[in-house]
Amino acid sequence: MKKVFLSIATMLMMGVSISAFAGKNDGGTINQSAVKSFKKDFSGASNIVWEQKDNYSKATFSLNGQILYAYYNNNGDLQAVVRNITSDLLPINLLASMKKDYGDCWITDLFEIASDDQTTYYVTLENSDKKIVLKSQGTEFWEEYKREKKPVAL
Repeated sequence: MKKVFLSIATMLMMGVSISAFAGKNDGGTINQSAVKSFKKDFSGASNIVWEQKDNYSKATFSLNGQILYAYYNNNGDLQAVVRNITSDLLPINLLASMKKDYGDCWITDLFEIASDDQTTYYVTLENSDKKIVLKSQGTEFWEEYKREKKPVAL
């Protein structure tokens, strides 16, 4: 399951572009097991866009006024649901510790992954010198997932 989290997080941070519409992708078709499961899992969804990869299918869709991303394995089993969130939707402990420990940074990306009854948060923070990605599995604390120094502008 950690590989699924890492794969999804990496894809979201890299800004995966969507190239598949209405069940087709680059001449291929979307996994019909995933489509069937999706229809059962998210019956009220609209604006559904599919993307097929070797190891998973991704549905981008609207539900209750939110844009969500559902990831299915090749057997059609739901692996994770992802959504971008604003900082006010973070658990209060995480928001407070982020402001305390990284008050000199601003948020450039924040999303939540729900999988196997567990919620994981990823936040990208930046300032003029650095870019940091934090991860929290639950509501207890942040751990540093990635850190990079920004190049010095001349």
